[in-house]
Amino acid sequence: MERSGWYIGAPNGVVVCVTGLERRQIRGCFYHAYSEVPTEFENIDQILFGLERFFDFLNFPYATTAERAFWPVPRKNENRQEKIKVMKDEELLQKHGELGTFIVRVQHRQHNSWQGRVTWMEQNRTVSFRSVWELMKLLVSAVETAAPETEAEEPSWFEEDQADL
Repeated sequence: MERSGWYIGAPNGVVVCVTGLERRQIRGCFYHAYSEVPTEFENIDQILFGLERFFDFLNFPYATTAERAFWPVPRKNENRQEKIKVMKDEELLQKHGELGTFIVRVQHRQHNSWQGRVTWMEQNRTVSFRSVWELMKLLVSAVETAAPETEAEEPSWFEEDQADL
């Protein structure tokens, strides 16, 4: 795999390693510089909540909206102590998934979503995303191009798509 211009470039940069795809649900793990142990995920929900917890841990990027609750929630202590990196960027860039590897850099958490850039390492392509939904669509569509066709046709609302069923 040719390394051309790959970088983490942010304290919250992560490397997402996708190892499986089933019914448009990716699974795998992600790595960040503050732990040698990967955070595993079995579906899109788990990766989103895992990444959100990581960003909250760093308090970066700062979330512009707070969680809402129907009951009083104790305020989190603003832990401003510096987080210590245990992995170098070069080590993170050595991690790879069987179906795809992505460097995700979330630059903003605004409007209850994320904005940033994602690099698909196998294709050496970087694109910007404007929302969590757009990021997940980019990851899934990239992995679908790499994964073998094993799934049955998805149901459709249109008759012309149903003719083959």
